[in-house]
Amino acid sequence: MNASEFFALPPSLASFAAHFPPDVAPWEWLKRIGPALAALTEVPATVTVPPGVQVEGKVWLHPSVKLPAYATLIGPAWIGAKTEIRPGAFIRGNVIIGEGCVIGNACEFKNCLLMDGVQVPHFSYVGDSILGNNAHLGAGVICSNLRLDQKPVTVRANGKTYETGLRKFGAILGDAAEVGCNSVLNPGAILGRRALVAPTSAFSGYLPPENVAYCRSQAKILPRRA
Repeated sequence: MNASEFFALPPSLASFAAHFPPDVAPWEWLKRIGPALAALTEVPATVTVPPGVQVEGKVWLHPSVKLPAYATLIGPAWIGAKTEIRPGAFIRGNVIIGEGCVIGNACEFKNCLLMDGVQVPHFSYVGDSILGNNAHLGAGVICSNLRLDQKPVTVRANGKTYETGLRKFGAILGDAAEVGCNSVLNPGAILGRRALVAPTSAFSGYLPPENVAYCRSQAKILPRRA
């Protein structure tokens, strides 16, 4: 299971490419977000920040980023061109966001990588997670990143169990994957390209590309229609 099966780092994030090789397990990228930001040598652009937007630490903002009247941005963080940050967003360190994303109202982001065109528009938590190009979370989606027993998160996929070595690991969404409103992705949830989790679901495990999961306590996986 390699990162290249789920997404390709877009040109907007080319400066980070050396830190995110395509031939490693996708959860290995989570360990590299902090080092990638620490190695960044470009000088942050001068951007006029509204009085209600609190900025702490190193935060790289492209001049075309749309800022709200109020939000909290704690670095290190890098936010790409034409991304819209909505009121009440809370970015709290080790966050890389690509081009043309929506960072929604009352949403929290921590140690995560969002590629181009990602939309997280309303009331979500995205921690220790990777969202591929054009991935979408409906309102109220939670990427749960800590097991109740606080043991390291394992991934079960294709008849194998992978030891990630990560105590905190939210979700990985492939390109164009979607999650419906008020769903919870349990620690270590992995969605393939264009996979879809239906609204109000609690999803665990691995959802293959082009499939749909309808679940309350147990997933029912069906082929996804075009």
